[in-house]
Amino acid sequence: MRSHQIDRPADLDVVRESYDQVADNYAEMVATTGMGDIRRHPWLKASIDAFADTVSELGPVLDVGCGPGTVTAYLAERGLDVSGVDLSPRMIENARRLYPHCRFSVASATDLSLEEASLGGVLGWWSLFNLPRNILPQVLALFARALKPGGHLITGTHVGDEDVVRTEAYGGVPVHWTTHKWRPEQFVGLIEQAGLRPVAELRLPPDQFSGPGLVVMAERPA
Repeated sequence: MRSHQIDRPADLDVVRESYDQVADNYAEMVATTGMGDIRRHPWLKASIDAFADTVSELGPVLDVGCGPGTVTAYLAERGLDVSGVDLSPRMIENARRLYPHCRFSVASATDLSLEEASLGGVLGWWSLFNLPRNILPQVLALFARALKPGGHLITGTHVGDEDVVRTEAYGGVPVHWTTHKWRPEQFVGLIEQAGLRPVAELRLPPDQFSGPGLVVMAERPA
């Protein structure tokens, strides 16, 4: 039985199909351009390193929306007990091909069975922005419940005031999904409402791949 019921996004199947379509191009772009590879982005790497140092002794870590597994594998190299899940079966196929020593499975953020206080850490690393505005708070509440006291969430998202409907992505592949952008104070407010205490925030300017971004790390109070 699911431990925490979350509404199913109306566009879930369309979003899954779109990410299946771009999965191969995305994995190739990570390898060839550095897009999404934290090793090539010092501030993002520093954020993940701080997260890893904080949760390393707290138990299992779950990378939700892991894509082709780049961050999952990095955390595994750091010695964490980490696994990755993604909505897209094709993304998971790439992750398993690239990092066969890591654990990956197919699952939506809205359909996870997570026991209370079972995780030391959760990542939502630029993977939650497709969630509708009424559903993201439900997912954050699930993450908060699943964290052990003292456990941490790290999440990154796109910053802005509007929803953007994407019709192509990652090399011009046809897609159909909505990017829900948040103002930093709104996003942090949702994390607080979920019952987590923000402990660090990093605001990022636009770069060659994306608009402005936000990274937040938050703790489940002991």
